[in-house]
Amino acid sequence: MRTAVYEQYGGPDVVRIVEADEPEIGDTDVLVRVDATVVGASDSAGRWGTPRFARLFFGLARPKHPVLGTDFAGVVERVGGSVTRFAAGDRVFGTVAPLLGAHAEFVKVPADGAIVLVPEQVDQAEAVALIDGFLTALPFLRDGAHVRPGQTVLVNGASGTVGAAAVQLAKHFGATVVGVCSGSNESLVRSLGADRVIDYTRDDFTDARDAYDVVFDAVGKRSFGQARRSLTSTGVYLTTVPSLGILLQAPFMRWFSRGRRAGILFTGLRGAQAKAADLALLVELVEAGALTPVIDQVVPFDDIVEAHRRVDTGHKAGSVVVAVTTAGRRMPQPIRPAAAS
Repeated sequence: MRTAVYEQYGGPDVVRIVEADEPEIGDTDVLVRVDATVVGASDSAGRWGTPRFARLFFGLARPKHPVLGTDFAGVVERVGGSVTRFAAGDRVFGTVAPLLGAHAEFVKVPADGAIVLVPEQVDQAEAVALIDGFLTALPFLRDGAHVRPGQTVLVNGASGTVGAAAVQLAKHFGATVVGVCSGSNESLVRSLGADRVIDYTRDDFTDARDAYDVVFDAVGKRSFGQARRSLTSTGVYLTTVPSLGILLQAPFMRWFSRGRRAGILFTGLRGAQAKAADLALLVELVEAGALTPVIDQVVPFDDIVEAHRRVDTGHKAGSVVVAVTTAGRRMPQPIRPAAAS
């Protein structure tokens, strides 16, 4: 099979496509022929080897996981002898996180892992774009912030992969949603359900006082110190990007703070069973029309370096999908949700 590998840290050009052995499956495994995967911020961080402490996972001097990628959508090629949940030909999507290896033509997944059937109303590119962001945004809002009706939630980076999912989820949970993005993405973020949009090139959301019950920084651009005064007296700030400050602040505030607090979740490290349950919820939301995929662009597997370049710009709207087969190329134009009613 073909895989996209990197053998040294650096820019997009360190990625190249090589031949590798197809994974061997065990009695309880599923082998999936990948139609579509994504290149995301975590792949960019792994490729660069930044921040430096990320190399504790990716490899200190050089990459120890040469094939990046966690999320996939594809078709079951074959199953192990004890597998009854899936059969060859099933259209499936899921994640191999916290492992890597989805930037390949085949992935091996435990049958009881984070893998579910794709809803009929979405194609393979849409399916993988739905996972990308959702499995991060959901735990932050549901488990970290405990978002509930009547609250006001601000999402910084609302047009990005995680931010787009967060806007839709916060709205689903009954919150008033404020999205922060560039002015060019305002209509997109409003279509996802945002009640108000702040153009960060013109206004600074941290100028507000006691305004937000939750500030979810989906892009890690503002610190707790900067956002603190914009929170209500019991508000919570959450960020997806680890830093020394948040790693020191979060545990202290969890135990000692009764007022404004900060936190971070390492959602990729959650167990497969928890992710599988969240994927089941994702299917329900898609079938109910409560969640829509947002795709920045679809890039052929041969051009995966261009996908890395796009992610590195920091200006994508939604997911950068990599079409590994022709089935992953069905949406060549960016997907934009219909306007919210």
